[in-house]
Amino acid sequence: MIMRQTPQQSYAKIRSILFAGATIIWGFTLTPCAYADDATVLKLGIVSFLSGPAAGPFGVPAANAAKMMVDALNAGHVPSPYEAIGIAGAQVEAIMVDEAGGVTKQVIEFRNMIQRRGVDVVIGYISSGSCLGIAPVAEEMKVLTIFHTCGTPRIFEEGNYRYVFRTASHSAMDGIGAARYLIDRFPDLKTYAGINQNYAWGHDSWRDFEGALRILKPDLQFKTHQLPKLFAGQYNAEISALLVSRSEAIHSSLFGGDLEAFTFQATARGLHKTAKLILTTGETMMFQLAAQLPDGLILGARGPYGVFAADTPINKWFRHEFEERFGAPPTYPAYMMGQAILGLKSAYEAADLGNGPPDIESVVDSFSFLEYTAIGTTVKMALGNGHQAITGISYGVFGHSENTGAPIITDVISYSANCVNPPATANTEDWISQGMPGAECDQ
Repeated sequence: MIMRQTPQQSYAKIRSILFAGATIIWGFTLTPCAYADDATVLKLGIVSFLSGPAAGPFGVPAANAAKMMVDALNAGHVPSPYEAIGIAGAQVEAIMVDEAGGVTKQVIEFRNMIQRRGVDVVIGYISSGSCLGIAPVAEEMKVLTIFHTCGTPRIFEEGNYRYVFRTASHSAMDGIGAARYLIDRFPDLKTYAGINQNYAWGHDSWRDFEGALRILKPDLQFKTHQLPKLFAGQYNAEISALLVSRSEAIHSSLFGGDLEAFTFQATARGLHKTAKLILTTGETMMFQLAAQLPDGLILGARGPYGVFAADTPINKWFRHEFEERFGAPPTYPAYMMGQAILGLKSAYEAADLGNGPPDIESVVDSFSFLEYTAIGTTVKMALGNGHQAITGISYGVFGHSENTGAPIITDVISYSANCVNPPATANTEDWISQGMPGAECDQ
């Protein structure tokens, strides 16, 4: 029998997990550097939500992954091909920064990391708004900056950057993959709707999903699209509109605390019984809130991460170490942070000529168009003049094991990177509207 918690119990649990995670992270942040010679230390600024609604599902797991990876790199404990100690011979020191507080605050914090705290490289940012605000500042200051999670395609489709990279696919992959999954699994689908946050991430996510869906099945009938504000927390009016629409499928890119609040409120009113809910970031809820989630939700992990990651030696190590250390399986934000750090190591060591630490210009050159082994997948820096990664993506149906009650994913379909990402020469919106020519989707 599965014991299901009340929403109040769940929120209390989330708060306790967040507090514990924040204690771990800030304890790590304040640990003094153990290395006397600063020339042998590479200082990383790690930016993640350590407070607020996005912290528990996103920020803390990502920050925990950063701590684990830094410690493992410094000790030479990461499996092949990353067994060499440190990064290009340097020990790594991480300086943690809370992403909460808005874009203006993040720009100030970014400058402070570089000018006052001596950070060499910045890795982070979950919010698309943060990334859009930070990218031109990083370029102005000529600071190697790696976005590990934020999704808006606008960064590299509207801007041209030398010092900014993103080691995860942008949000077009999520929307295109979600559309393909719905059509592949439910070919008789007739109506659809959506609920997405009213800012860059939500608008881009819906645009790409709906665009791909209409290409794949032009006769589908649109019902409604709800756009609550970011971190709204209450969705009664939006859920009412979705229920009234009687849509067969509902797309949502809500994330973090907003996603959890919406899911609790929607399922309490039976929305999941009338529509197929496809939640592109839903994997973050899978373990922490498993007892409260109804069977049948369609979950994504923004790529081949978490339960969708390939069972490789490095993934086995990552899962085991993370769960042993933090008491919960790693979800996709942890994977994305881990692969960003491995991308940095790969770029530094590709630029290392063995005659001292490589200069930042050489590292930037080696990072462009880099292809490297990550945690359960291969990352190709294929778009945005070699600054934007592509990966594949998977979706599946959430449920509970009949034997153990444990959370499981079934009916998984995986799509290759070349199926759900535009070619290097194409703008995402234009490519979708043209029918996604050249997409390679053999399963």
